[in-house]
Amino acid sequence: MEYAPLTEKHEEIAKAIVNAAYAVHKALGPGLLESIYEPCYCHELHKQGWRIQQQVIIPIVYDGITFGEGFRLDVIVEDLVICELKAVDRILAVHEAQLLSYMKLTGKRLGFLINFNVPLIRNGIKRFVR
Repeated sequence: MEYAPLTEKHEEIAKAIVNAAYAVHKALGPGLLESIYEPCYCHELHKQGWRIQQQVIIPIVYDGITFGEGFRLDVIVEDLVICELKAVDRILAVHEAQLLSYMKLTGKRLGFLINFNVPLIRNGIKRFVR
């Protein structure tokens, strides 16, 4: 399936997301909990002037019924890009499926799965486009 190209704004945000991940990883390194990385990561994005939301509760609509808390997104940047942060030994298929489901259910076209528990952060960043 082919999708329309992403907007310039999406690409600007993508660059900021990657830069923020590099800055946090350079300062803190691997081996900490996700709960440590997330506020630092959000601080880096905020310093760059981006509007972010953390731990965003997304309700689920199923069979015409809205269920209050369906899932919780780690970070949304400019209400356009989802960032799911991890601090795990390795990214599993379920982590990727989780992000892809979040993107589908929210209608977001761009998402990042970022694992800070890696020696080189470039190996911990995965970009997904719908």
